[in-house]
Formats: sequence, structure tokens, C-alpha cells
Amino acid sequence: MQIVESTFNCLLYFCHMETNRQKKIGGVIQKDLVDILQGEVRKNNIPNLIISVSKVSVTTDLSIATVYLSIFPQNKAAETLTAIKSNAVLIKHDLSQRVRMQLRKVPNLVFFLDDSLDYIEKIDSALAGKENPIENRDLLERRRKS
Repeated sequence: MQIVESTFNCLLYFCHMETNRQKKIGGVIQKDLVDILQGEVRKNNIPNLIISVSKVSVTTDLSIATVYLSIFPQNKAAETLTAIKSNAVLIKHDLSQRVRMQLRKVPNLVFFLDDSLDYIEKIDSALAGKENPIENRDLLERRRKS
């Protein structure tokens, strides 16, 4: 039983490691996607919108690239993500034109919102004591329920 468990843990470990090739392809895609998305924002004269590509993960068979986007301001994030997802085929075509000398086949793009900055902000506010349960007793009751 112990041998099977340790083998299973090793398999889980190796499934999540990215190879150097995956990292390099992810970096190339990330750099060019930033140019494409920011170029579209400038070309369409959309004021006060910043789109950054925080991470690109490529599957081991290089067929799917998961793209994490940070969109500012947050109130436009869902609408902008929907527009980007609906134009994923055009974005992939633009990307393929840019990387045709580096990649034989461009992976399919899957877009997600990167909410890590919101998560960090919540942790910072909790550590800063903005939600102090000693001063605000209502917070204690809420924490007990969850």
C-alpha cells in the first residue's frame, strides 16, 4: 500500500511540473499576446483600460495555452473578458502571424481572469487589521459560521 501511495504522489508531482520547452513557449505567447491586446485597446481608442497577461501555461502536448489576464479597472473585467473570449480565433490568428518562425503550431487559447491581486489585497487588509474582531464583534459571529 505504501509503495502505491508514494508512486501516486510522484505522479502527481510530475504532472504539475512544466518543462523548459513549455515555459519558453508560454513566454513567447505571453509577450506577443500583450502586444496584440494592448494594440487592440489603442486601435479602438478605448480609454482607461489596461490588460496585462499575468501568466501563460501550456499543456504538455502544446495544444492548449491557458492565459491569465489582469484587467483594470475591475468593473470592466467581465465585459472585457467576454469580448476577448468571443474574439479568441482572431487573436490566435494574429498570434500565429507573429510566431510563425518560432512555432510550428499555435496552441488554442483559453482565457481566464487572474484574481490573484484581489486575493493579495484581501490578505493585506486582514493583516492590516481593517477587519479587527476585537473592535467589531459582528466579525466574530461571521467567522464562526464559515
